[in-house]
Amino acid sequence: MGTMTIAKGINNGLRAAMERDPKVVLMGEDIGKLGGVFRVTDGLQKDFGEDRVIDTPLAEAGIVGTAIGMALRGYRPVVEIQFDGFIYPAFDHIVSQVAKMRARSLGKIKLPMVIRIPVGGGIGAVEHHSESNEAYFAHTAGLKVVCCSNAEDAYWMIQQAIESDDPVLFYEPKRRYWDKGEVDESAAPRPLLKAQVVREGTDATLVAYGPMVKTCLQAAEAAAAEGKNLEVIDLRTLSPLDLDTVAASVEKTGRTIVVHEASTFLGLGAEVAAALQQRCFYHLEAPVLRVGGYNLPYPPSKLEEEFLPDLDRVLDAVDRSLAF
Repeated sequence: MGTMTIAKGINNGLRAAMERDPKVVLMGEDIGKLGGVFRVTDGLQKDFGEDRVIDTPLAEAGIVGTAIGMALRGYRPVVEIQFDGFIYPAFDHIVSQVAKMRARSLGKIKLPMVIRIPVGGGIGAVEHHSESNEAYFAHTAGLKVVCCSNAEDAYWMIQQAIESDDPVLFYEPKRRYWDKGEVDESAAPRPLLKAQVVREGTDATLVAYGPMVKTCLQAAEAAAAEGKNLEVIDLRTLSPLDLDTVAASVEKTGRTIVVHEASTFLGLGAEVAAALQQRCFYHLEAPVLRVGGYNLPYPPSKLEEEFLPDLDRVLDAVDRSLAF
């Protein structure tokens, strides 16, 4: 048992996977000598060499296209997209090739590759550096999409993603990279594609993932001071969605608020809300509410705190839900 940041959890997880399997290869812009812009891959090129931790040109389509070829030849490439908004040049490869290869080959071809994506805002950056584009890929059949929110999940989930024979998009909440948590490297990990109840409650359910999990836990703490008992669920996996865990909670509390940084318009919250309305209709005491970013291009950094969902917006939704 030890304390580490989310960034260090991913670093240690990558290291463990590379030590186990010589076919695990890392690729990305500035990930080697520099250790990545967020230093997530710090020290790995020094220890594993330039043939396994590869500094690539600034060409996301080339990075992902090369990784596809390597995966087809038996490697397990892990590529880093430096910022979430830089993934669009590789979008065609991901949705047209990565997502479809197994189905196209009637299951005969595996494509074991991981695409790491720092996601979300809160770092004082601008567009292309602070986006939440997970819904594009969760919508695409053939891709697994996961998002860690704490150091323990960061450590285990990256290893589980690498071990998967299907492609995984691995979202990392960049403004939480330096949040610390306990990690037991000898424990058995949770299943990769399962949500987790991170706080038990009875009055309403907060459903979140990635950077918003911490915000929801803070909201639950604040609500407890007012006598409200909120349950918090970390989705962890966005595709497939573990709706069983969410539905079990909503059947208990009767109220739910889905929280994410991305715009609520056609976001993950819309799918969760629709699914819960179908599955839990007779248990719901109020409409499923959503808290998210606005349907606008990402604002200048001085305005991002007004743009991003915060504790007050979550608590306002809780109050509106409890008022029904």
